[in-house]
Amino acid sequence: MSTPSRFDRGHTDDLMPFLAASPTPYHAVANAAERLEKAGFRQVAETDAWEGTSGGKYVLRGGALVAWYVPEGAEPHTPFRIVGAHTDSPNLRVKPRPDSGAHGWRQVAVEIYGGPLLNSWLDRDLGLAGRLSLRDGSTRLVNIDRALLRVPQLAVHLDRSVSTEGLKLDKQRHLQPIWGLGEEVRDGDLIAFLEEESGLAAGEVTGWDLMTHSVEPPSYLGRDRELLAGPRMDNLLSVHAGTAALAEVATADAGQPYLPYIPVLAAFDHEENGSQSDTGADGPLLGSVLERSVFARGGSYEDRARAFAGTVCLSSDTGHAIHPNYAERHDPTHHPRAGGGPILKVNVNNRYATDGSGRAVFAAACEKAGVPFQSFVSNNSMPCGTTIGPITAARHGIKTVDIGVAILSMHSARELCGADDPFLLANAMVAFLEG
Repeated sequence: MSTPSRFDRGHTDDLMPFLAASPTPYHAVANAAERLEKAGFRQVAETDAWEGTSGGKYVLRGGALVAWYVPEGAEPHTPFRIVGAHTDSPNLRVKPRPDSGAHGWRQVAVEIYGGPLLNSWLDRDLGLAGRLSLRDGSTRLVNIDRALLRVPQLAVHLDRSVSTEGLKLDKQRHLQPIWGLGEEVRDGDLIAFLEEESGLAAGEVTGWDLMTHSVEPPSYLGRDRELLAGPRMDNLLSVHAGTAALAEVATADAGQPYLPYIPVLAAFDHEENGSQSDTGADGPLLGSVLERSVFARGGSYEDRARAFAGTVCLSSDTGHAIHPNYAERHDPTHHPRAGGGPILKVNVNNRYATDGSGRAVFAAACEKAGVPFQSFVSNNSMPCGTTIGPITAARHGIKTVDIGVAILSMHSARELCGADDPFLLANAMVAFLEG
């Protein structure tokens, strides 16, 4: 029997400012934490001793967040229900020596992060955002959310073959954005500009993690506004849905029957380049948090083993909706559509972690939530992507199911999905976390 839906189109309305306010993983986790704080969660430091009290807690580490809610009376061996996602997106990131230029143009030296659709970054107004590391050891978020940079495309008059042979971009030579005029390249100009914009003293910034972003805001699209266009849906759409679902489950727990699981949100960084970092899914962060939660409640290693054995993770990431102009690139019998509800991702070579028993878990959650779902497999003739799902399953011995929302233009500076799919995903997540 299905339960009443918790989210509607208002959830998608809320997704748009979340996307706009989260140009980097650091901003994304800060915004998610702020929403969890409003739902009663409190931050705990990894360097402190943890208490075994009930309630909502979260850990921030760089561009990653792990949050969990311990119901009143939860046993040390109580299993977890985890929604996993990632906070990073492909983009252009600033190099250690950022000041560059030639022929009267001032430029910023950038490196390619992940696997972006490079052409989507051309002739687009770009802002600059990220994390500044200060001389005193603290950090400061910065977001220049206005037209500051631009990667200009070569005019067709100077490349007559572009319309017949396609655009060919050299990642080193052709992707360096301009941000002004001037013959002289002065080391330190960009960082001095950011210090001034952030109200910092000259020379206070000693390190930085900076990246570009499109300043065009998310928007509804289509005759009936049934589509949503925006940046970084891969994968902030899932981070936003997981945050909303966890907050909903936690606030609804008061006075309700005992939750059989401890609901968790794990939002990792660095998925787009392999997850191998201290904030990535292949790092120790999630396992450390789950173990410390067990031990803080008086549990033993045996309790930890029992809890992990009963744990299930939904690895939520965007997937490919069938493209009307390239239908032959998709599997002929699996055509996920925008607006058709979340997708269940399957790959027998374990690029996705879903198996039959995992499918049953997700199907039960969708049935409870009254949410339709679709199946996705790749065309056999094309390589299949992957997610944090197989990494989570292998690293922690946790049953994992790969799901997501079907989108077009994945890894573009601006992606496209059905406007109802974000809240359908969030409703399915609520049902999953409640068990």
